[in-house]
Amino acid sequence: MDDRELEREVLEMFVEQALAVRDRITLVPVKERLLLAHALKGSASGVGAMAIVQCVEAIEKSPDDELILKRLAIVIDEVRDFIASINR
Repeated sequence: MDDRELEREVLEMFVEQALAVRDRITLVPVKERLLLAHALKGSASGVGAMAIVQCVEAIEKSPDDELILKRLAIVIDEVRDFIASINR
């Protein structure tokens, strides 16, 4: 596997994780929401998705803030679309 293939695979795994978090984070209790947010923050940091990191940090501070949760969903979709565009 060359570097580009590895990069694609890592980004695809990140997108899968981010989408799973997006779909679950508003449905779970606060304790689990914080665990999801923390795990996503680590992954997002690892791939350089700093907009997601910033949203997740805000969720860690205010886990019940619906506006931040909605913003996270939007940012995840934007990052997904960006990754799709560079992986063509």
